[in-house]
Amino acid sequence: MSIRAGQIVGPYDYTDRLPYWLKRIAEGGEILSPGRPGRPIQVIDARDLAQWVIQLIEKNMTGTYNAVGPDYTLTMGQLLEGCKKVTRSDADFTWVSEKFLNDNKVEPWGEMPLWIPEEFPLPGAKEPLNGFLAVDNNKAINNGLTFRPLTETLEDIWNWEKGRPKSANRKAGIHRQHESDLLGLWRQTVD
Repeated sequence: MSIRAGQIVGPYDYTDRLPYWLKRIAEGGEILSPGRPGRPIQVIDARDLAQWVIQLIEKNMTGTYNAVGPDYTLTMGQLLEGCKKVTRSDADFTWVSEKFLNDNKVEPWGEMPLWIPEEFPLPGAKEPLNGFLAVDNNKAINNGLTFRPLTETLEDIWNWEKGRPKSANRKAGIHRQHESDLLGLWRQTVD
């Protein structure tokens, strides 16, 4: 059996990608948001993935599966709005173009978590990774993969994140001063 899991999320997420967004959005204010809000994104709660893999093993299933979620098209805008709702934040999202992010050398995925550019290739690549966060998961769903509500996942991550030490070294996310500088530069560009 080959399970091709996408971005695995949930409490205790050592990558800090989704925890970054929850923490940053909870802080409020203007938030640098990557690309277009309608950009598809896929995440899967580690608990949903684990439960499903156990079911496949118990049924002695074989095959190759794209284990990504949810079972509808989730957008980056919806994900960030979900984070805003869960954290009860007053944040405002400023969506900046991928060209602007690229021109200002903002690192996809690490410095700008959960963002892979649609318009330009990653360093060393020849083509953009279009479709990377829009993989067909129908085979997995047809074989029993189910998903808890995104709000539940976000709430559980947020509760875990709130208990982390403020001094914890984060592995992903843009530094606040750099974000502020970029927002100022963006305003100059669009004005």
